[in-house]
Amino acid sequence: MSLSSRPWLSALGLTLLLQPAASFAQSTPPAAAKPAAPVQQWTHLDPKADRVMGISTERTYAELLKNWQPSPVIVAVIDAGIDTTHEDLKRVLWRNSKEIAGNGKDDDQNGYVDDVHGWNFLGGKDGRNVDVDTYEETRLLAKLQPLYEGKSRTSVPKAKQAEYDLYLRVKKDYEKKVKDDTEQYQQLGPLAEQLDGITGQLKQVLGVERLDTAVLRRPPTKEPAILQITEQLYGSLIQSGAPDMESVVIQMRDASAEAKKRVEYSLNLKFNPRAEIVQDNEDNVQERGYGNPDVMGPDPTHGTHVSGIIAADRQNNLGILGVADAPVRIMTLRAVPNGDEHDKDIANAIRYAVDNGAQIINMSFGKYYSPQRPAVDDAIKYAGQKGVLLVHAAGNESNNIDVVTHFPSPVAKDGKTAHPNLLTVGASANKNNDKLVAEFSNYGKRVDVFAPGVNIYSTLPGSKYGNESGTSMAAPTASGVAAVLKAYYPQLTATDLKRIIMQSAEPVHTKVQKPGDKKTIDFAQLSSTGGVINLYRAVQLAGQQGTKAAATPSASGR
Repeated sequence: MSLSSRPWLSALGLTLLLQPAASFAQSTPPAAAKPAAPVQQWTHLDPKADRVMGISTERTYAELLKNWQPSPVIVAVIDAGIDTTHEDLKRVLWRNSKEIAGNGKDDDQNGYVDDVHGWNFLGGKDGRNVDVDTYEETRLLAKLQPLYEGKSRTSVPKAKQAEYDLYLRVKKDYEKKVKDDTEQYQQLGPLAEQLDGITGQLKQVLGVERLDTAVLRRPPTKEPAILQITEQLYGSLIQSGAPDMESVVIQMRDASAEAKKRVEYSLNLKFNPRAEIVQDNEDNVQERGYGNPDVMGPDPTHGTHVSGIIAADRQNNLGILGVADAPVRIMTLRAVPNGDEHDKDIANAIRYAVDNGAQIINMSFGKYYSPQRPAVDDAIKYAGQKGVLLVHAAGNESNNIDVVTHFPSPVAKDGKTAHPNLLTVGASANKNNDKLVAEFSNYGKRVDVFAPGVNIYSTLPGSKYGNESGTSMAAPTASGVAAVLKAYYPQLTATDLKRIIMQSAEPVHTKVQKPGDKKTIDFAQLSSTGGVINLYRAVQLAGQQGTKAAATPSASGR
């Protein structure tokens, strides 16, 4: 599952980079002690007026949408779960008005009992939930290894040779993950302790209680050696978005522990929590109704952050501002564990969202193997037939997804037919310079557009706030734009929304460093549009193309 990523600091000769997670390896970003003022949300700023590569959210509301009353829109978030009690989200959650909470009955006869805010496809009927799960490579290798281990291709029947080739690819990728995750937890733990020691010594020398950006920018010392160190650390904090060095140490320790957990569980060929907890027939993609109504789950960090980007309450004077204003509502679908999502769950989550009124579905997840791909492709097609737009994160592995397929794929299995209702989004940064493209972001002509995805400040569990980075953050930024368009121009179809978002993304020709490479490339070559989404231009284009808004001006204003 493509989750977020955080750049590590380069300090004291130690170059540390936390690579974007290839799967849904959960990480807890540093939480701010207090809710931030909107200025911390650079994504809402305007490229020309503020010289920041934001999407012009505030300018759009002030100049184009002032005194207009939007129509209701439901955005489904397929993710790890959402903190439904968060101060900035609880008022914007979708509620199934036909369902009576906690009565143990399927009141609306939709096949799901007590689905008040959505559904959890990773839960059991007894209330337990899957947290850590395996990678798709692990599941495939566990299935294929007993069939092909020790065999040569020539010894395998011709009808099975394609499966044998799959086994070899999976085994290679699996072994690389084992190696990388093992090295990460073995290296980051000691490095965290070393950095903790340096941080402690610096605090003592400088006479401060906390090494934050304010102290490191103007340290109370004239000692050249200390100034050199503090300058390096300050640059690292600015790059990473972490508030202080103490938070970086915590991040490193957490990353080490998470990598160890992945080796012990996500890469464990014998680990299968789903069989014990969910107890569904995993091979039966037609099966519905399994799971439970616990949409928060054991770790709602990722889904909470994603949801805040889309539609955090803009009316409560708390915390942050989502891209989309009320009456946009968030429907919660828990289908992504700490590990790789199951195709069956994704297909069912898409269908649930469509059948229960969602017009936009955010999908901040992904993987590189999809054994039940037809079920997902059919669900995407079903959503298209019902006029629902799906917004998908391009992935965080610096891959060209024209060459390496990232699932759910923007195209059908024939490799040619694009899903007209699926928008694929890469991650961009805040400055229009050689770092405009996020170093971790996937790219290619199958990426439709880029959106802000580096150091994105949003909601975290427990009514907290903090930064995260990843295409997981870029996708909900685009989903928020789609929700605004749908709210003010409700007659727009899914294909209209995709087309307008893409056409309004003005190509940027800045020379940037190609993700995963040292080569310099024109930013416009990294996606089919070559641009970064912009809400202002999108709303303008929707109006210019003559789409009549059902919404009407409000006499009292917004």
